[in-house]
Amino acid sequence: MATASRKADFKKCVSGWAGKLGVRVAGVYVRPMRAKWASCSSSGILSFNVELLELEPKLWNYVIVHELLHFDVPNHGKLWKSLMRAHVGDWEQCEQLLQKHAARQFDGLQKLMGRLEWDHRFDVKAERSRNAAH
Repeated sequence: MATASRKADFKKCVSGWAGKLGVRVAGVYVRPMRAKWASCSSSGILSFNVELLELEPKLWNYVIVHELLHFDVPNHGKLWKSLMRAHVGDWEQCEQLLQKHAARQFDGLQKLMGRLEWDHRFDVKAERSRNAAH
């Protein structure tokens, strides 16, 4: 579980990167998120998945810079990629580490829910897709 001091450290990291990148942030929230690591709004609000606090700061930097860059670059095109490389270095490696972490979390969730129940949900979804295609 994340500690208050870890959360404070994370928010300081966000503030530091925002200053370095010249981004005005209206608010920073760290909360449970189901399907993503972070999000940003056009009004300057950043939301981060609380699970990030359990990861190494290198991955914090990747997610923080990723979101902050979206205030100026809305897509993941060449400009965004070159800015990520300039600020984070090997950002692709960080992305892969986050994907592996998410996959482990997903695997743990599958085990928690029970394999049969999980398979049934996807079988029902697949059946609906097959029926919709015909």
